Amino acid sequence: MLGKSGRESGPHASLAASVGGWPGGGSELLDLGSTSQTLATVASIENLSAVVHIGHPAQPAPELERTLLSADRSLVLTQAVPVPSEWTWVGRTADAHGAAVVDEAGMRDCRHVLRAMGLSPRLVPTMTSLAERIQVAGDSGTLVVERSAIPHGFQELAGSDRLQQIPLIWYGLLETAGTPQEFSNPAQVWLAFGPRDDHRGSLQETLGVISAAGIDLQHLRSQRSQDGPHVFLTSFTCSDSGALHQLLGEFRARGVALRVLAVLPGQEFIPGPDALTPLWAPSAVVGR
Repeated sequence: MLGKSGRESGPHASLAASVGGWPGGGSELLDLGSTSQTLATVASIENLSAVVHIGHPAQPAPELERTLLSADRSLVLTQAVPVPSEWTWVGRTADAHGAAVVDEAGMRDCRHVLRAMGLSPRLVPTMTSLAERIQVAGDSGTLVVERSAIPHGFQELAGSDRLQQIPLIWYGLLETAGTPQEFSNPAQVWLAFGPRDDHRGSLQETLGVISAAGIDLQHLRSQRSQDGPHVFLTSFTCSDSGALHQLLGEFRARGVALRVLAVLPGQEFIPGPDALTPLWAPSAVVGR
C-alpha cells in the first residue's frame, strides 16, 4: 500500500510513485492526514509506505528533517525521484483577473513564479475541495491547480506556461527499516547527530570524524534539542554502506547520538538544490 500526506498534491505524488516504480503506485494514493500523522501511520502499519516531498536529496526540506527526527526510529527515506510541474493557472474567462486561489503544495512549488507574475495568491488548505475553491475564487477569480484537476468551464490563462517551467519537484519514498539499507554504489545519506557534550569545540571534533572518513558534507543545519545538546542535520554522498557503517561506528565509539534518516541511491541529482547569489561585505570592511 502507498499513501501520502493530505497536504500534498495528489497528482504530483502519484506521478512520482509511477516514475519511481514504487509498489502501489499504479492506484490512487491513500490520504494519511497531516505529515506527522502520515509518518506515524507508516510506522504502525506493515507494508505501508508513503510518498513525501523532500526538498532535494542534497538539501532536505527543514520541516521534513525535523518531523522525521521526531518520528518513529524505524522510518527512513529509501528512494528519490524528480517530477515536472503540472501546475496550471486557470479562470472562467480569458480575462479573469482576480486573486489566484492556491493550496499549500501549490504555494510551496509556485510562490516565486506567482509573485513574479504579479498575482495575488489566496491560500487555502490542500484538502479544500475543488467546488469550494471555485466558490472562494468567485466569478472573476482564478485557480492554480494541477492540469488533471482543471474544472469544467475553466481555461488556461496567458502566462500559465510559466508554472510548468519551475524546477523539477523532488519526492521520496518513506518506508520502515530496522537498520540502514546495504548499498554497493554511491548513495545520498541524511544523517542526524548530536555530540555527547554540547561544549565549545564539540561540533569541530565531530566534523573532524566526518572529514577523516573522506566525506564532504553538502548540507549542515543545526537545531535546538529538548534533550540539551544541539542536533545537527547533514546530507552527503557516501560511496557504499561499508563506509557508512564505519562512520557510524566511529560516532558511537565517541558517544555521539545519531540516526540515519535517508539512504537515497544515486550520486548526482539533477537539477540541483536551490542556489543563491551571495552579496558579501566589501573586502575593505573586513578586519576593521
